[in-house]
Amino acid sequence: MARLRIGSRGSQLALWQANHIANLLRERGHEVEIGIIKTTGDKITEVALAQVGTKGMFTKEIEEALAAGSVDLAVHSLKDLPTEVPPGFEIAAITKRENPRDVFVSKKYSRIDELPERARVGTSSLRRQAQLKALRADLEVHPLRGNVDTRLRKLESGEYDAIILAAAGVTRLGLTAMVKQVIPAQMMCPAAGQGALGIEIRKGDVGNRKHVGFLDDSSARITTTCERALLNQLGGGCQVPIGAFAEIRKECLHLEAVVARPDGSQVLRESRDGNDPQELGHEVGKTLLRRGGDAILQEVYGQAAAAPQQP
Repeated sequence: MARLRIGSRGSQLALWQANHIANLLRERGHEVEIGIIKTTGDKITEVALAQVGTKGMFTKEIEEALAAGSVDLAVHSLKDLPTEVPPGFEIAAITKRENPRDVFVSKKYSRIDELPERARVGTSSLRRQAQLKALRADLEVHPLRGNVDTRLRKLESGEYDAIILAAAGVTRLGLTAMVKQVIPAQMMCPAAGQGALGIEIRKGDVGNRKHVGFLDDSSARITTTCERALLNQLGGGCQVPIGAFAEIRKECLHLEAVVARPDGSQVLRESRDGNDPQELGHEVGKTLLRRGGDAILQEVYGQAAAAPQQP
């Protein structure tokens, strides 16, 4: 069996994900080690993601290690991977998906609608902020960066009345007891690819593609391909106010998507059924652009471009 080196970010969640994949590979008889690589996104922690303005901020350095041959494969949260994988790489497997929805976490309140006026809610995501403000324009939404445990610590210390997190990360870290509400996708459309892991290898690496092939889940591959096709059509990354949620319903693919102004003053929603994941994602994306998504995104990208670039 092979000796495999996994490249991973160093956060608690990233290491859980890398170790999860490592253990599955070890069960197949492989010898596996994990190398921690610090990414641009890990180095810039005091700036909102939308202001960093860098695609691949959580993946670039890991891909560099992959290209150099110092690691054999990379384990990413799929939502962090740009929709256009750089030349020289491929996504060899997309794992079975954890719950892709967002969750509401609070010490005092059990639901979003129970929050008092002007309650402080923490999130680093423009997508979550926009949909939250559309639901409750009175809420004060404040930036919240850091690992899941860091965010929860800030909630515990009283800096926020509530925070919004991805269900998948909370579940993987065994922290579901802190979740008060799983937010329906129709209320808060998740990020494209949320809940799935992407296993990246060097393009054409037949041996490692074969080693990780058993990790590829057909349902996750279909739904996330659709979501990422929509995101690609809109030209977006994980730091823009775009949501995409695809699921298989009675052998038909259903996609719900959102483009919103960051202040929640305009939320465009579109849903459609189809059979071809790429085609469905592209068509829904085109419809959202025609309905006004183009103007919203141009405004958002303009603001991101005008923000000071971090070293």
